[in-house]
Amino acid sequence: MIDHLDGAVIPTGFDVPVEPLRRAAHYTGEPGSIAEARSFAADFLDRLRTEWCADIGNRAEDEVLLVVSELVTNADRHSNGPYILELEGTDAAVVVTVYDSSEALPRRFPRDPQRVGRHGLEIVHVLAREVAAERVPVGKRVRAVLGFGAKG
Repeated sequence: MIDHLDGAVIPTGFDVPVEPLRRAAHYTGEPGSIAEARSFAADFLDRLRTEWCADIGNRAEDEVLLVVSELVTNADRHSNGPYILELEGTDAAVVVTVYDSSEALPRRFPRDPQRVGRHGLEIVHVLAREVAAERVPVGKRVRAVLGFGAKG
């Protein structure tokens, strides 16, 4: 914030962004899309560090990237078309949202260490504060909220 006193500009503190940082990317499902989505998310977290002064540690970054990987992988495998990764964040949290063309809502299987595969949504539920899936006019939206700090 900046105050003006008798024509002089006096800085009074940091300008704080009002709106969350938002970015979205479209993927076709071509080979390499999941890696591109992770890279997109890593760049987004760097921007959050710069623009929001977000204190995002290595563990929190790894968790966000893992959630992005799991949700994008599910969209890649289970939809018949392109998908969108949308990220929204502040210094306190990141919301990871994936839109795809499938109307089938994801299933969370009961915990079973013997099961091979199908642990993605289970992992997302462990890492995120909140997970929601709903149908939208063009398919579905899966949303996960991850916090930063001690609570995560």
